[in-house]
Amino acid sequence: MKDKYIGICKVGEKGQIVIPKEARVMFGINPGDNVAILCDAKKGMALVKADVFDNFTDDILGGNNDKNS
Repeated sequence: MKDKYIGICKVGEKGQIVIPKEARVMFGINPGDNVAILCDAKKGMALVKADVFDNFTDDILGGNNDKNS
C-alpha cells in the first residue's frame, strides 16, 4: 500500500463529496464511520477519521484514568 495519495472529488448539489476508494482504504474509512472536517480560512480543510480524536484525547487526558468516575 502506498503511504501517499492525491485525488479529486466533485462537490455535488447538496455540498456532498465522495471520498475516493483509495483514500478510504488507506485510512480504513467504512460506511457508517464518522469523519471530522477541520477548517482554517488561510490553510484549508482536512478530513480526519473521528476515532483519531478518541486516541488524541486519551493521549492528552491519560486514557480512562479519571479518578472522579
